[in-house]
Amino acid sequence: MQYENISKYKYRLIENEEFSTGISGVYASTEYLTIFDTGLLICKKGYCWDGASGPTLDTEDTMRASLGHDCLYQCISLGILSKDHREAADKLLRKWLLEDGMIHARAQLWYEGVRAFGGLHV
Repeated sequence: MQYENISKYKYRLIENEEFSTGISGVYASTEYLTIFDTGLLICKKGYCWDGASGPTLDTEDTMRASLGHDCLYQCISLGILSKDHREAADKLLRKWLLEDGMIHARAQLWYEGVRAFGGLHV
């Protein structure tokens, strides 16, 4: 995944990034993201996000997961996905963290953090 640091947000994608979400039956497209009814989510080149939230650091095992999670939360904020999808987005965050090499205990703490406080951001 390629991204660069920027001022208002921390990062901006330099190329598209794709995620399999398992969230089906919804299609929407904006300038910076597309979610297909097959569950494919594309965060498009130019998409900006703030990396990890809370008392943690941005590391290689967090970047992709924080991007996908922020994109899904944006879909909820825009009304593309219902608030009922928040738990699925949080579970996907944990899944992507583990796929990218984060140890299980830390990924679980991240999951518990977004379950406890993520509702404030959608």
